[in-house]
Order: sequence, then C-alpha cells, then structure tokens
Amino acid sequence: MNTNRDLNYRLFIQKETGFIRTDINSEFARYNNIVEGDLNALREHFKRPRSEFYDGKGQLSDDPLRNVIYHHVVCVGVVARLCVDAGMDMNVAYTLSDIYIRKADVARTPDEVLDIMEEFQMDFAMRMRDIKKGGAVSLHVKRCADYIYDHLHESLTLEMLARKEGLNPSYLSKLFAREMGMGVKDYIINAKINTAKNILRYSQFPILDISISLGYSSQSAFTAAFRKATGMTPKKYRDVMSE
Repeated sequence: MNTNRDLNYRLFIQKETGFIRTDINSEFARYNNIVEGDLNALREHFKRPRSEFYDGKGQLSDDPLRNVIYHHVVCVGVVARLCVDAGMDMNVAYTLSDIYIRKADVARTPDEVLDIMEEFQMDFAMRMRDIKKGGAVSLHVKRCADYIYDHLHESLTLEMLARKEGLNPSYLSKLFAREMGMGVKDYIINAKINTAKNILRYSQFPILDISISLGYSSQSAFTAAFRKATGMTPKKYRDVMSE
C-alpha cells in the first residue's frame, strides 16, 4: 500500500497547525525513570496537568477514549521491553503489560485510562527498583525462573531444574533462595498462584481448565493450594475481583 499521499497530507496539516511532536529524548527520559525505578521523578511528572499529556502526541483516533487507549498500549509495550532488557523477567513483564492493556480496554473515560497509565508506570518502576536493590541474578537462577514460567503446566521440581542446569540440587537450592528470596518450591507455587489470579480475574476459563493448565492433578488439588495461598477458593476470588 502506498501511503505517501496520506503521509504528505498529514505532514502538511501538522506544519500548518504548528504541531510539534515530543522529542524522542524527552519521551525516553520518562521511560528511563521507570527502568531506573525513580519513583520520585514519576510522581513529579504526574503532578503536571493532565491536559499536557496530549502535547506532542499524534491523534490515533477521532474518539477521545480510543485515542488515549492506543497511546497507553504503545507506552506499555515500550516500557515492558525496556524493563526486560534491564533485567526484569520476560514473562513477568509481558504478563503485566497484558494486565494493564486489558484494564484500559474496559475503561469508560480518558481520565480512567490515564489513572491506569500512572498505576502501570509506578508498578513497573517499583519492580525495577526492587530488582536493582536485589542485585544481579545469576544466569543459572534466571534460566530456572524463566523455565518455571514457561512450564507451569508441568510438575516442576528442584531436582529437574538442577539436572537442566547441570548443578547439584543442594547448591541450586541455596543459590536460588539467596538470589530470589525464597526457595524453588515456594517460587513455583507463587508463580502458579499469581498466574491463576490473573486468569481468574481477566478471563472466564473454567476452573478445571485452569487447574490442568497449571499442572495440578485435579481441581480439588488446585483449590486447596489456592485457598492456602490466598485464604479463599478460586471461585470466591473470581467473584470478589469481578465486583
């Protein structure tokens, strides 16, 4: 498709109306605040009048709500990838981006979307701050964490991960606990429960299907594990989150 005609027309309109796009260095300065975990800089940015949000941004839709949602989606996508590049677990970053895009998808007003944008930026920034405080994660531990999220449907064990990494299980157990702040077993449970929470909240998949997809032997086993971790059954959690 030849877009030159449309492109030239829009460039002409922008010139005639005095439209100036936000400088890319200025735009990435805020992204860098998120990647660096600079919460104070973000809070200062959020104090600016919301009307300034649209300064230097193209109009992506004639509908005001869709316009701000599209800008939100672009921002989430860029931030997630920058955070992965800076050390955030890929599955965590991309799942978070899915959550915040879905939140915006059901928003009813532009201001509600801007609230979600602020929430997502602070969330990513706080996680990046914690990552940087915790120091670098070794390649062995990072590969284990990635493998866990990629294989939640399987019955995962410390011994299995140790074999994959060619390490003694006892050594991997101590290394993982020191760098991740919890043992392998607890990390696996947390990964499954946190994933289950997202599926329950943002989808209508049957609880049995969720149980199977997360590697539980039965729905009752999944329910017991979920109740132990959250204090409520999966059905109750879904009902509470949908209120």
